[in-house]
Amino acid sequence: MNHATTYPECIEGPEALQRFNCVMKALLSVPHSTLARRERAYKKKSLANPNRRGPKRKVNPSASPDPAA
Repeated sequence: MNHATTYPECIEGPEALQRFNCVMKALLSVPHSTLARRERAYKKKSLANPNRRGPKRKVNPSASPDPAA
């Protein structure tokens, strides 16, 4: 009985090290400021979703010109 798998073949040896180093260079070449900007954009987008799961963010009341309001 031949069980076909959909997983890629495991690569070992010097080729695996070369592929790992290539991926790590690409990952570490992204500046922290870019990662932080992307994370802020994602957070803003996810918080704007009214149907999101979990605790909802509290809405701060806007500053009104009338202090009694």
